[in-house]
Amino acid sequence: MIVTNLETVPGRQIIKHLGIVQGNTVRAKHVGRDIMAGLKNIVGGGLRGYTELLTDAREEATQRMMGEALDKGANAVLNVRFSTSSITAGASELYAYGTAVVVE
Repeated sequence: MIVTNLETVPGRQIIKHLGIVQGNTVRAKHVGRDIMAGLKNIVGGGLRGYTELLTDAREEATQRMMGEALDKGANAVLNVRFSTSSITAGASELYAYGTAVVVE
């Protein structure tokens, strides 16, 4: 499966447009990560726990989007974008979407 943020795949022609596909996940913060983040706010530095949480969420949302694309018969997802939103205090949604296509 080709996944790209480009509108086309260089060197390949789109032969079928299958529509928008999406994947999402909702994640809550972990109290242990919150404690470490609070300490980092005092001394400064990267928030590795939150970085890992977002990386995992992005991967899960992307996999779900790709699964929907495969179900539609796609071999590529173009113009992929990510979005986040707050669901409740301490929980956020990460949303991945793009256009499912068949390329040569």
